[in-house]
Amino acid sequence: MEKLSLVVPCYNEEQTIPLFFTAVEKIRAALTNITIEYIFVNDGSKDHTLVVLREMAQQYPDSIKYLSFSRNFGKEAALYAGMEYSTGDYVAVMDVDLQDPPDLLPQMLHLIRHEVYDCIGTRRISRKGEPLFRSFLAKKFYRIMNRISAVEFVDGARDYRLMTRQMVEAVLSMTEVNRFSKGMFSWVGFDTKYLEYENKERVAGKSSWSIWSLFKYSLDAIVDFSDIPLAIASFVGLTSFIMAIFFMIAIIIRTVLFDDPTAGWPSLVTIILAIGGLQLFCLGIVGKYLGKTYLETKKRPIYILKETDKKNKK
Repeated sequence: MEKLSLVVPCYNEEQTIPLFFTAVEKIRAALTNITIEYIFVNDGSKDHTLVVLREMAQQYPDSIKYLSFSRNFGKEAALYAGMEYSTGDYVAVMDVDLQDPPDLLPQMLHLIRHEVYDCIGTRRISRKGEPLFRSFLAKKFYRIMNRISAVEFVDGARDYRLMTRQMVEAVLSMTEVNRFSKGMFSWVGFDTKYLEYENKERVAGKSSWSIWSLFKYSLDAIVDFSDIPLAIASFVGLTSFIMAIFFMIAIIIRTVLFDDPTAGWPSLVTIILAIGGLQLFCLGIVGKYLGKTYLETKKRPIYILKETDKKNKK
């Protein structure tokens, strides 16, 4: 019989974990001829998430496994760890807050079994219930990424997807510390079909994603999958230099032909500040790429495992 592994990152989700498990178990009968393996990844939670996972692993030792990090390494590390420890023929990554509807799993499994797809992804066709400003930024992010990156970014796409073992191994072969899973899922290729659904709100708890954290996450995505910002920095620097040459020629001509001395210090200070600001802007872009390179050269592990159930130890 085939096996389905459900990889579920958790950060301060003590309230949602039992609700998630109950929701998946309700549709278990629709998942024919397959066993389910739950892999919950505790990403350094500060609440009682780990306590809940221990109790559930003891109650359902044949189906529930958990991994617990030594600290918070982020959702990307949790996804990687869960996929690395998965043993299923198919692997699904899901959010525990039930914004990823489990009732899509039977359809996803049917498509991946009987069609030519290696991955069945999901995308939201609406952002109802989400702050308008956040929705606006998200749409702009996908538009920008598709303009500057060779990798396709599907607007509204979620991490929630079902993959074959072959595709999972391809994703795991990408061992960089700076990870952006949506881009990686697209970068490895494989035939993918997206199922659409209306936005779902969290069943309990509060999201740990603020606008600022999403902004930093989007910057990481841009740096990871595009070198266009470096080209922009070069263009800005070259344009600034050319403009400075023209201004210098104009000042020389005015001084020699019209005996018109250069204007006072305000104009000079303005030009210096403008050019200095452009230089710092360009240095910031270059520094971001250098910082990412520096982190990769350290060869640090993507995550550090502190605890797991005995049956799931590697």
